[in-house]
Amino acid sequence: MKEFTEKNHAFIAGNFYSLLTEKFGERGEAAFVHATQRYAEQRGARMAQRAIRDGRTLDFATYREYGEWVNTQSVKEEGCDNQGYVVSYSPDFDERVTMCPWAAQFKEMNLQKGGTVYCTHLDNSVVRGFNPYLVFEVPQSMHEHGSCIQIARGANFPEGKTFQKHKEYLRTFDYHCGHIYKTFSSIVIAIFGAEGQVIASEVLKRFAGEYGDDMADVLTRYYSTDFDVI
Repeated sequence: MKEFTEKNHAFIAGNFYSLLTEKFGERGEAAFVHATQRYAEQRGARMAQRAIRDGRTLDFATYREYGEWVNTQSVKEEGCDNQGYVVSYSPDFDERVTMCPWAAQFKEMNLQKGGTVYCTHLDNSVVRGFNPYLVFEVPQSMHEHGSCIQIARGANFPEGKTFQKHKEYLRTFDYHCGHIYKTFSSIVIAIFGAEGQVIASEVLKRFAGEYGDDMADVLTRYYSTDFDVI
């Protein structure tokens, strides 16, 4: 079985977007946005729980250190790992992302619109789950422009500051893929009932067709995981 990567993760999101919008149009996109927000808020909440346990303040510096993922070796070898540059560190941390595996996967699937919708709502929702009083903006997406613009308002980082994520809190992408599939499935089924179940099942079928039954089976093993808590 191959390594789960960021691109597997994007494949799941992309197929939910495609199937939801094909079937339900604007309502489908609204459901996709809602699922993206809920998924991201859960991730941010887990980060906050670990930080509070460690006695840390829920500011942007802590946020940068408590993220749950780093780029996998597979996407590094493909040359589509996260790359970019910083425009300013203070008062706002303004960062431009010029390459990322999610964007690469959405492009391969010809789903740049879905990628824009996903990225517009993802990171600011992770931040909201971490601390709803922090302000994080994504005014531009690389799916339709040359780069993503990500702004952490009032971060006030020292010039040139770098952050190291806690290795013990990182989660592999089988976990993240299981998380996004479970949360999206649950919300889509809650909203659309039997028709939502058909979409969730089709996403799993497509995942198995692309990556194999063994990897698809891993997704279903996370059904019993409570992603709201650490």
